[in-house]
Amino acid sequence: MKYTINEMQNQIIEEFSVFDDWMDKYEYLIELGRDLTPYDPKYKIDNYLIEGCQSRVWVYGVKENDVINYFADSDAIITRGMISLLIRVLSNQKPADIANADLYFIEKTGLNYNLSPTRSNGLASMIRQMKNMAMEIK
Repeated sequence: MKYTINEMQNQIIEEFSVFDDWMDKYEYLIELGRDLTPYDPKYKIDNYLIEGCQSRVWVYGVKENDVINYFADSDAIITRGMISLLIRVLSNQKPADIANADLYFIEKTGLNYNLSPTRSNGLASMIRQMKNMAMEIK
């Protein structure tokens, strides 16, 4: 079943609402990062490295049947969790929908308030690169 970007965001918001404490939310992020689909090492090259992240994050997208599917990895476990959320929301979507997406789940879950400034900058860089990639993939 294909979900819209907003349906995926609402699922994530609901999942995070179960936790009262931010330490529990961080643990959940770490768990999500551990469950990230294995990343093909041949894509761990500079072309797929996200600039603006303190940790190393690689993302590539593949267009299949008019939708983009993303794959990613990071050397930092919380960052792996953050990129896994972005993949859940943006994968299996049309390029124009990705480029125009309002990613409100970041605010609604409190991620934007509870990440360090460097992680917040990294998250913004990941979003920007994934949106740009969606429009560039032919």
